[in-house]
Amino acid sequence: MTDAGDDQPAGLVEHRGNVMVITINRPEARNAINGAVSVAVGDALESAQNDPEVRAVVITGAGDKSFCAGADLLAISRRENIYHPDHNEWGFAGYVHHFIDKPTIAAVNGTALCGGTELALASDLVVADERAKFGLPEVKRGLIAAAGGVFRIVNQLPRKVAMEMLLTGEPITASDAYEWGLINQVVKQGAVLDAALALAARVTVNAPLSVRASKRIAYGVDDGVVADEERGWERTMREM
Repeated sequence: MTDAGDDQPAGLVEHRGNVMVITINRPEARNAINGAVSVAVGDALESAQNDPEVRAVVITGAGDKSFCAGADLLAISRRENIYHPDHNEWGFAGYVHHFIDKPTIAAVNGTALCGGTELALASDLVVADERAKFGLPEVKRGLIAAAGGVFRIVNQLPRKVAMEMLLTGEPITASDAYEWGLINQVVKQGAVLDAALALAARVTVNAPLSVRASKRIAYGVDDGVVADEERGWERTMREM
């Protein structure tokens, strides 16, 4: 799917062996998420789940400045739907509430704020460019991190660190994110996709059914739903 008035696809999908690479392709908008991106990413993720040849997914952003700047505020101001029109349940970017049992790796090629951090939080593994920053600045705008950010970050960081991020809205660097266990690797500028693919190769060399079963058990998945997170989603919706 392309952006309105633009012949460039909002999302790019390629296969590197048994790894699907999804690229958010809106560098001119800092890879902000609109409806076209949500369709491209959500459909690609579903395709990966159903394709026996795909053993892992890497998601990244186009360009070298921004992984994802969050929601497209211009699209929202125009009252456009920024979710997948047929799968609202998949959530922001067609990704954050769209569980697949194949490993997902975020290759964070630049700044990841708001929804960009929430995409990383929704991924199983994260590799980040040394220049990357992570943050949930929604409170500075009278909003909350409603794409899973509030309840996921307190589970993935020490609580005091997570609460400081949530309550101040201030970002952290890639090196801090690594030190506190939010991400798996920090790599030099321009090397993030190759590093993510190398990490994927270390995963996909293993028995695929064992990998998928391990992920389902680790997340506590019942019928494709991460049961422990459902209450967090419900609380988030009540506060919006």
